[in-house]
Amino acid sequence: MSRAQAESVIKNIIREIAQECASKGQAVSETLVAFMVKAVVLDPSNEFNVDRTLTKDDVQKLIKLCVDRLMDTRSPSLDTVKMQVYFDMNYTTRADFLEEHRRVLESRLQPVIREITDSRARTREELESLYRKIVSAVLLRSGLGSPTDIAVVREATAALQSVFPQTELGTFMSLSKRDKERQLLELTMIVTGIRLFNKECGKGGEGIDDLPAILNEAVPATTQNVDAEIQGSLRYAHKYTALLEKYLNSKSTEGPSHQLLKEAMINTRQHEAFLRVILNDVISCAQQVELLEQQLAARMEQLQGTVQSKTAVPTAQVYPQFIHLSQLWSGFQDEMVLLSVLSNILASLEPFTRGHRELFNDDVLVPFLEGVEIKTDEQRIQETSGVENRIHPREFRELDWLFPETTKNFHKLQLQYKGYCAWTLGHYDRFLVPANPEIGVLRYKDHYYAFSSKKAAQDFAQNIEGFIALVAEGAKKSPELIQLLELHTQFATVTPYSTGKDKGRMIEKPVTKCDSGTQTDTHFMEANIVMSYEWNEWELRRKAIKLANLRKRITHSVQTNLSNMKRDNAVQVWPPKNVETQTKTDSYSNVPKPQVFLAGLRGGGMTQPTTMTKIDLTIDVDQT
Repeated sequence: MSRAQAESVIKNIIREIAQECASKGQAVSETLVAFMVKAVVLDPSNEFNVDRTLTKDDVQKLIKLCVDRLMDTRSPSLDTVKMQVYFDMNYTTRADFLEEHRRVLESRLQPVIREITDSRARTREELESLYRKIVSAVLLRSGLGSPTDIAVVREATAALQSVFPQTELGTFMSLSKRDKERQLLELTMIVTGIRLFNKECGKGGEGIDDLPAILNEAVPATTQNVDAEIQGSLRYAHKYTALLEKYLNSKSTEGPSHQLLKEAMINTRQHEAFLRVILNDVISCAQQVELLEQQLAARMEQLQGTVQSKTAVPTAQVYPQFIHLSQLWSGFQDEMVLLSVLSNILASLEPFTRGHRELFNDDVLVPFLEGVEIKTDEQRIQETSGVENRIHPREFRELDWLFPETTKNFHKLQLQYKGYCAWTLGHYDRFLVPANPEIGVLRYKDHYYAFSSKKAAQDFAQNIEGFIALVAEGAKKSPELIQLLELHTQFATVTPYSTGKDKGRMIEKPVTKCDSGTQTDTHFMEANIVMSYEWNEWELRRKAIKLANLRKRITHSVQTNLSNMKRDNAVQVWPPKNVETQTKTDSYSNVPKPQVFLAGLRGGGMTQPTTMTKIDLTIDVDQT
């Protein structure tokens, strides 16, 4: 099966699964369905073989398993997958957020801008209407008040007239479309700066919100909300960790399902990871707002010194300052947009955690947590800190161990498995316990592994490849771990399932590669050889000069007695260039055709004198 055919089959499977879920009242996105298909195929218990073409039975089995998983509304694992899909589809970097916001804003303004740049106003009424449209465009782009508020429009019009009076519309109309758009943008920034300065001086500012004050209230409130969500997720994670430790140490089978507890713990840890990403962005917002406030205050002070007690100020001095003031205010608007987006994402993540909170509420967990010490991540790290808990450099000398006091930029190391204990993940099958890097970080194949105890580090060092394989096996049972622990590179070189005796086991199968090449004969067909081809560039240059010189030469011929009447004579000249002249307009004139009638030519006989009358019958050109 070709790659195109395989992709077509996969798309049909995804579409059929989505339709099946929709028929059962559960709407799912194709992205979620595609993730679930990979998860089902990757799970060893389903025994799919991706090395061969799926049969019709395999496809039906795959569809049924995917639909069953997607319809399980009380599965913490499905909630985690949905959370990851949502976050990947809706979160991006700060720069991308702001770029997308500006793109949307410009696309909404395009009809208004196009109406201005394409205008062909001539009459006084049309020019006044065009000027009002420019005022509206300035207000819409600046975001300082509504174009329907009369007070805001009056203030913006007054500011615009001081910079761009209505008498300048003729010059504006003569510009090209691009120059018009550039001038509109510049006018918007200058008018925005003027209005902001007037607001600072107490002489205007209609419809302008105090964005610095709003942000100074919104940023701490958002930070507090994110931090509260993080602490809530951590409380559940600490409870699940303590309960799982109790069961794993006592090997008891009583109480909640171990599998569900692990899935719930993964859900809380993934939620915590996403919340910390949002928290870092909110902190960046706070830092940016603080920087913008300092620059705004400095710019206002500089403008006061430039404008104060002066009847006239050169535009070359004040306009750049107004433009910079507008750019600073645009920065505040960007922070407002970014903070709003982050708040929406924060609120949208919460529903993906309700499943495990309802499944393991306090009424369910409290009876099983009696007598169990619930440790926080900080307490676990503090308990394992100290010289006695560290790996001695002499142990496992063949391995590369890193320590804080001997390694530069130790705190910047990108720990494998997102800082969770590598030994616990493999030994206890998907059990997430925070690692303490001070115990010692093992560098193996350009990856850094940290551990939760000295014994865990020693055991892991004795069988590194084995524990890495165990972590991969666990990730296939819970595919949400691939993103949480960032195992994408590890799974890129893995063949999921074997067709041998040990069915359902994941094995690492080397990919066979070899260098290959193809050679093609040059001009293996004689007909393709160009006889006039020249490889020497100097020969080509010589011919080009010869042809160029020939344009300036006249061929002369001389007849002799011997050659007369014996051969053809020819003269080679350079033909003159055809030159045409076109006038600006074609004009013509039309004159009337004169028609005259003479009456009385016959006369009155011999007795009466002849009287002739001349009558002009010429008709005008318009009447012909």
